[in-house]
Amino acid sequence: MKRRLLIVGCGDIARRTLPQLARHWRIYVLMRERDPSLKGVTQVIGDLDHLKTLRRLTGLAHAVLYTAPPSTATNDDDPRIRRFMAVLRRGRLPQSLVYIGTTGVYGDCGGQWVTETRPIAPLTNRAQRRVAAEIALRHFGTTGCRVSLLRVPGIYAANRLPLERIRQGWPVVTEVFTNHIHADDLALACAAALLRGRPNRIYNICDDSEWTVEEWFNRLAQTFHLPLPPSVSRREAQRILSPMQFSFMNESRRIDNRRMKKELGVKLNHPVINMETLTRMVTKPTPVT
Repeated sequence: MKRRLLIVGCGDIARRTLPQLARHWRIYVLMRERDPSLKGVTQVIGDLDHLKTLRRLTGLAHAVLYTAPPSTATNDDDPRIRRFMAVLRRGRLPQSLVYIGTTGVYGDCGGQWVTETRPIAPLTNRAQRRVAAEIALRHFGTTGCRVSLLRVPGIYAANRLPLERIRQGWPVVTEVFTNHIHADDLALACAAALLRGRPNRIYNICDDSEWTVEEWFNRLAQTFHLPLPPSVSRREAQRILSPMQFSFMNESRRIDNRRMKKELGVKLNHPVINMETLTRMVTKPTPVT
């Protein structure tokens, strides 16, 4: 009999994992409401913002893939992950839990290479909420559940490109490094972490590209025949962009992925961003929302 896997947060990435995970697991998915289009899984109706709706999750699964984002109700905490862990503690704990977080917890690293041992320095409320979740999960990982934390940068795919930002004329900041992972490769990493992730271990999940924000946006503009975005300094960008827009371009780092390859055994299908491949996949560009 297959072991039971609970997926929390069944968005694009989680759904990309389903074909490979279904080979090894009987899959349960936490949903706010039933989705008739989601086949081959058992849907469990519940809401991470309401503790009483999560009771059915106690003792349910042998493993968990947690992809749900934190609530924006607080600046520096993640009540959702705390409610979820409280429910798990009421029964038999899962043997493993994989959490998708963000490389934003590193903050601005001045373009330096960043390994998992680098001290965190979050600059935004989004990143601070992720730090709170990581701290809570690492504590949970001392109770007998093998917790693996995946720190993920910008996710791209044919349906996850910032083309609308280019159309809107967002300026790009010069000399700021950005990092990416193809959505399908992130799905591979999730499956690998469930099988091979080490206890209370952090993994940077990214590809091998070394691109600046300017290079990324310019190549997209050229590939999809859009106007090149204007290039500005950080100081100028801070003056003309909203705080939210500026936060996406204010942090420069190059993420080291060697631990992902060595310990998880992830072999990237998209080791570098290939514009020809994106062109073939995109029949009608879909903006990121």
